[in-house]
Amino acid sequence: MKKRLSFLNNIFRLRLEELIALIFLIPSFLITIRANWYFIELNKHIPRRFYGGITRLVVTAVLMTAFFYFVKKKPLWKYLYWLRDVMPFLFCIAIYTNLHDTIHFVNPHDIHDKLIAIDKFLFGVEPVIWAQQFYHPWLTQYFSISYMNYFFIAVIVVVYLLIKKQDVEMRRVLLGTILSFYFGYFLYILFPAAPPRLTLADQFVRNFHGGWLSAAQVKLVSISSSSSRAAFPSLHCAVTLISLMYAFKYARTLFYILLIPGISLVLATVYLRHHYVVDILAGFALAIFTYYTAPYLASWWEKLRKKHLPLQV
Repeated sequence: MKKRLSFLNNIFRLRLEELIALIFLIPSFLITIRANWYFIELNKHIPRRFYGGITRLVVTAVLMTAFFYFVKKKPLWKYLYWLRDVMPFLFCIAIYTNLHDTIHFVNPHDIHDKLIAIDKFLFGVEPVIWAQQFYHPWLTQYFSISYMNYFFIAVIVVVYLLIKKQDVEMRRVLLGTILSFYFGYFLYILFPAAPPRLTLADQFVRNFHGGWLSAAQVKLVSISSSSSRAAFPSLHCAVTLISLMYAFKYARTLFYILLIPGISLVLATVYLRHHYVVDILAGFALAIFTYYTAPYLASWWEKLRKKHLPLQV
């Protein structure tokens, strides 16, 4: 009984984003192990991205263990308190890196043909094919930069609020961003879809010519057609939109600075063949849903914590 109470107390010490990271780590491990076992059963060489996934998750698990010890014991809390805000986001990204490769081992029922059909129904043409007429080296370079701005836009609002010492607002932004990722992961598994750069490869009649930056960006996202299943929804668009929404609410000047890069990123997802337009629409819907849902989820969890830990520290 005491052990059970101790376990529950440790669980309720966690913030919502910390608990979700812990929960998602378990199926991520199982899925990655299943992917590796698939090649072992066939007596085939295990691709690096799969056994590398095990390494990433082991490192993440070790860091999580150290992190939860830190949360419980609070050593050097005065100097390292900000780690508690930042680490769940890093755990979130670590789990994300494995999903691109392993989703089809869980759910082989791809829906990209349906997404293509929806795009054609909405626009009369497939937008990523139609966009070929605009290919130009300078435009490709610009959109390559825009697409990679995702990593910048996803954290800049948080960093800005951290510098401004607006800790409460910073945590709200972090929670919303993290929840966007995890909701997206869940949808990836429910609706596996390969991106248009793979499914429509035989229909492209023009290639990109955008210099070394474009080549680096293509290499960064290049995944074999047998494994990439993380198109729907577009988390690039979801996280970008929710970041802009938070910027509009908490840092209006920053919102106007990020607006053009954000719009460019959305256009880049189609231009660079990474997403169908319906992926973008789903990403926007996810961002809006998360923006309005996150405060209620946070409030619900905090009430549970206070109920079980009336003397929280």
